[in-house]
Amino acid sequence: MVRKIFYFAIIVSLVSFSFAEIKLPSIISDNMVLQADTNAPLWGTADPLAKVEVTCSWSNEKNVAVADNSGKWQLKVKTPKSGNNCTITISSNNESTTIENILIGQVWLCSGQSNMQWTVKDANDANDEIAAADYPHIRLFTVQRKASPQPLDDTVGKWLICDSANIAQFSAVAYYFGRELHNKLNVPIGLINSSFGGTPAQAWTRKEILIGDNDLKWYWDFDQQIIADKPQYQAKYDQQLRSWKEEKAKQTSGKSLPEPRLPGELNDKNRSSMLYNAMIHPIIPFAIKGVIWYQGESNVNDALRYRKLFPAMIQNWRDDWKQGDFAFYYVQLAPFGKQMKKDSKGRPDLSLPPDSNWAKLREAQSMTLNLKNTGMAVIMDIGEVFKIHPKNKQQVGKRLALWALAKDYGFKDIVYSSPMYKNMKVEENKVRITFDTFGSSLVSKGNEIKGFSIAGHDKKFVWANAKLDGDAVLVWSEHVKNPAAVRYGWSDWIECNLFNKQGLPVSPFRTDSE
Repeated sequence: MVRKIFYFAIIVSLVSFSFAEIKLPSIISDNMVLQADTNAPLWGTADPLAKVEVTCSWSNEKNVAVADNSGKWQLKVKTPKSGNNCTITISSNNESTTIENILIGQVWLCSGQSNMQWTVKDANDANDEIAAADYPHIRLFTVQRKASPQPLDDTVGKWLICDSANIAQFSAVAYYFGRELHNKLNVPIGLINSSFGGTPAQAWTRKEILIGDNDLKWYWDFDQQIIADKPQYQAKYDQQLRSWKEEKAKQTSGKSLPEPRLPGELNDKNRSSMLYNAMIHPIIPFAIKGVIWYQGESNVNDALRYRKLFPAMIQNWRDDWKQGDFAFYYVQLAPFGKQMKKDSKGRPDLSLPPDSNWAKLREAQSMTLNLKNTGMAVIMDIGEVFKIHPKNKQQVGKRLALWALAKDYGFKDIVYSSPMYKNMKVEENKVRITFDTFGSSLVSKGNEIKGFSIAGHDKKFVWANAKLDGDAVLVWSEHVKNPAAVRYGWSDWIECNLFNKQGLPVSPFRTDSE
């Protein structure tokens, strides 16, 4: 009897072993783009300790991996310089699955908050852009918007072919970036959209990075206290909701009664590491060429700490991907919001020292250029004073693409960067400001240069006169006899009109410090 039970157990084991399903993460699926000319990781699950064989249509080589005790396996396949309509077959224990309609090209991860999430249908010229979106060699993948306290192994999503039906709901910045690359390079482009509106950078950063740094640990500790206090936040919100429902039931006028908003304390997407766990970890280590990023609005009240947080997040991603210091290009915040008082000529009144968190955040973004293989698209000319989501996403995508084309794809004749502040020199009652112009020259759009302020050692800034002197700017004011500091574009919202001749705006700066 014991022997019969033993044999039966062996038979059951063999049957289940033979018919085990090969499972792949959603990012590895039909219609995907694999990064060209690299060793691209593939991974999934099979039977524990089973041999897994991977065959690619572009190669005679058979790639083999052995699953670990939990059934997880991973290997790398060598990809060609290009490829269309490719397939990959994965086999294990008489079970196989084939991934079809694969392109070999350039893959970019597109991440951040709402300005990256902002869709083509909500951006400028939506109807025309959607109608013209016939690009079968651009593929789109959107990571499910989700938060998790633990790192997840997979996400929900699928690769789509870029056409009018699929582009409307996709990230506008990502699409215009990818389209620019596709048109210039004439190669397939894969765009992975992993973005979530209203989220801070610490939510996109791994726990160990935050708690391992004395300054960044503040985010983790702060959020743990909020999580501990969640019941009281929930109770308060539930009471507001009940009161709203009661008031709405009593209403007879038909007047709109706004529903109470979910407080930030109850929104897990804002918590430290939650989006890294759910929206970045599941797609690591899918081979990418680089990252484009549009975020910062949710960290404007903490700009000084962002100086360390943002580069730490970038390095975190690079370390975890194990693909070297891949390109990371990001968007500097556009002008928005708080308007300064105007003087008699309609210019911002800078008679008092401006205090702008948005300007400080832009400064922190500029400082991140000290990190290797980073680039910044400046958009001081396309902000909308009462809209935090500027609709001109075409220019944002194009300016990001300039960095990639110049730095990653060998286009030598492209001016890719906005002019950046270099140094200052006091010349009697004026200050000479010089710039890195990256092979271009400065121009002013308008009769007078707007956006400069100046102060003496007392730091009492006033509106300044400015004029071009070659590729330098002379700045002065009759109210400041002994100038010591200059600022440009230093406000939440401000009109600036200094550009390079290619139309890229000068990045805001200040010559003084905290």
